[in-house]
Order: sequence, then C-alpha cells, then structure tokens
Amino acid sequence: MNLESNKYQNLIHQIGELFQSGRQRAIQSVNTVLVQTYWEIGHYIVEFEQQGNERAEYGTQLFERLSKDLTLQYGKGFGRSNLLYMRKLYLSFPISGTLSHLLTWSHYYEILKANTNCIFLIKNNYRNN
Repeated sequence: MNLESNKYQNLIHQIGELFQSGRQRAIQSVNTVLVQTYWEIGHYIVEFEQQGNERAEYGTQLFERLSKDLTLQYGKGFGRSNLLYMRKLYLSFPISGTLSHLLTWSHYYEILKANTNCIFLIKNNYRNN
C-alpha cells in the first residue's frame, strides 16, 4: 500500500471534510438547543412572574434570587443579566418557531440589547423566507 499516492491523499481530504462538516453540524445543533432552552427558561420566568395574571408585579427580588440559586446549583450562565435577556427573548419572540436556527445565543443577546427595530426586522425576514 502506497501512503504517498493520490488515493491516500484523497482519503485524508475526504475524512477531513467529513469531520469538519460533522463538527459544524454539531456546533449548530448545540446552539439551536441552547437558544431553545433559554427561550423556555424565559417562558418559565414570565409564567412565574405573572402567576396567571396578564401583567407581572414589579419590585420583587426574583432575578437576584434566581441568579444566586441557579448559579449555586448549576454553575455559570445564570447571571441576573442573562436571566433578564432569557425573559426578554421569550417576550420578544413568544412563538418559539420564529427563532432562527442560524443565530446563536450571542446573536440574540446583542439583538435584544440593540433595540426593538432589530427584532421587528428579524421577525419579518423569517416570515418572508
């Protein structure tokens, strides 16, 4: 067997392309699941806040307490700011099917920080495609 042949180099190339493609699909899947999970966490928070009412009561220490308890139990990722943006994700995209599988949590985080015009453009773009 000649390991210097073009066939062997082609084998290396094919394996490399397959590996890179699989890695990219895995990353995309993880990002999609993460965004969906954060959307669901936002949904739970809104449901808890509103307790069946149309509007939430403000002035509670919910986010500080949630942040502390979730961080103690599950580690990083549950800072007050992150929890607020999970809530905002749900409120901005109340139908989970409107979330784009092409965007990561970092993308959504920046969009939610930017302004509501960005959210409007994303929703309209999703509906038109």
